[in-house]
Amino acid sequence: MGGINQDEGKKVLVIRFSAIGDVVLTSPIIRALKLAGFQVDYVVKEKFKNAIENNQNIDKLYTLEQEALKEELLTQKYSLVVDLQNNLKSLRLRKGLSQNIRVVNKENIKKLLLVRTGIDLLHNQHIVERYFKAIHDLGLEDDGKGLDFFIPDDFKIDPESIPLDLSKPYIAWVIGASYPKKILPMEHIIRTCNEIKLPIAILGGPGDESNGQQLIDAVNHQNIHNLCGQLSLMESAFIVKKSCLVLSNDTGLMHIASAFRKKIISFWGCTKPSLGMSPYQSASGSLEIVSNTHAAPCSKLGNRCKSKKKNCIEDIQPETILASVNRLLDA
Repeated sequence: MGGINQDEGKKVLVIRFSAIGDVVLTSPIIRALKLAGFQVDYVVKEKFKNAIENNQNIDKLYTLEQEALKEELLTQKYSLVVDLQNNLKSLRLRKGLSQNIRVVNKENIKKLLLVRTGIDLLHNQHIVERYFKAIHDLGLEDDGKGLDFFIPDDFKIDPESIPLDLSKPYIAWVIGASYPKKILPMEHIIRTCNEIKLPIAILGGPGDESNGQQLIDAVNHQNIHNLCGQLSLMESAFIVKKSCLVLSNDTGLMHIASAFRKKIISFWGCTKPSLGMSPYQSASGSLEIVSNTHAAPCSKLGNRCKSKKKNCIEDIQPETILASVNRLLDA
């Protein structure tokens, strides 16, 4: 693969198609490349470009679906391509774009071994560390400044559009996830919310609206607000940024909360932090509540559970959650 020819100019294409959390987790790499003097271009799926489109370290953002993308990229004469997706589609896209290509090792065999046998050869290596390992030979290292998620300076939410005073302390609770088996049971959230005195903003996508309404109907006080399906990603991120504490399943907003250095209580059932996707450099005191039904993850994505009668995440009890909330609020 060789080194970078300085005479050709330092121009890099970073490839990561999906999803929101995975794209946000590439931000330390983007920052390192920019600080090293590269012009940084990026390719992402249209559906997930809102996770990266305001990143101030990106010079040009492409979407995978745009017409004649490969032809356009071939004209750019990249001195380096960094493929952080590493699948067949990214292989086809990167082919011929540069003589210097770096590809992340997603450690899928080690992940499979961990899921199937419980043998852990990942040794708690975070995905961000794997990303940096891909470009280690270029002399680029993590600066220790965590993740980036940029909200424009002039961005505001109309206070009349949401029933929540953002100037006062409140908790943001992210109730959704990519798979049902990663979602904390609603009855556990209800029981916990009934004991929390601070206002609570319930966050999630359109598919979480009914669960959010269930919480509104069941919680015995008026300080809970269902914002599921009502906000853009940027608006949801803004709510997270202004909160005093974030509770979240293993999902994209959890990683955005890490970018804002929020105190996070994250919930882990069928997926586990050992897979390398835990909150990266979140605020000191953040907690990971992990189901102890199985020591190893049930599946790589959280779409399958090894338990026959219930999902692992159901073992996380309201009493444990409430004790963690009180601990962080009192800290």
